[in-house]
Amino acid sequence: MLTKWEELRLVARCVAGDDRRAFERLVEEYQQPLRRFLLNLTMGNASLTDDLAQDTFLKAYLGLRSWQGVARFKTWLFRIAMNEYYGYLRRNREILPDDPPDSIPADERVDTAGATEARLDVERCLSVLSANERAAVLLFYLEDKPLKEISRILDMPEGTVKSHLSRAKVKMAQVR
Repeated sequence: MLTKWEELRLVARCVAGDDRRAFERLVEEYQQPLRRFLLNLTMGNASLTDDLAQDTFLKAYLGLRSWQGVARFKTWLFRIAMNEYYGYLRRNREILPDDPPDSIPADERVDTAGATEARLDVERCLSVLSANERAAVLLFYLEDKPLKEISRILDMPEGTVKSHLSRAKVKMAQVR
């Protein structure tokens, strides 16, 4: 994992000298966590995940000059991803349908019956949540982000994040 100083150095190289190798290093570092987050956020829709991830990295590259360096680059990147996801929802005015388990790429699937059943239970629980609740749950429990960072990514006060997590727990507990 890159340190904040390494991130700053790589972004400075991108901005100052249009160093695409420096941005490539950032992509290599954060592509997997970002895709995992988006894959869970989109309920396993791999093609949508790929589109959102690509759009996120493209917007990040084009907007590197606007990154202030206060938050970690990864936090800023996840915020862009959330904006892309919200934009997708607004454009399509729909809740993402449950995709069949086969929509998850083979290299990201676990091939045991118990794991498949557990994954379906998780998908069922996540499907009852709003986009904000789902994002908060995924960032807190899957990405192990602190509340302060989730607050920055979701662009909402910490108290609101806590409320989303609390409501999400109640909703997921009611899923049978």
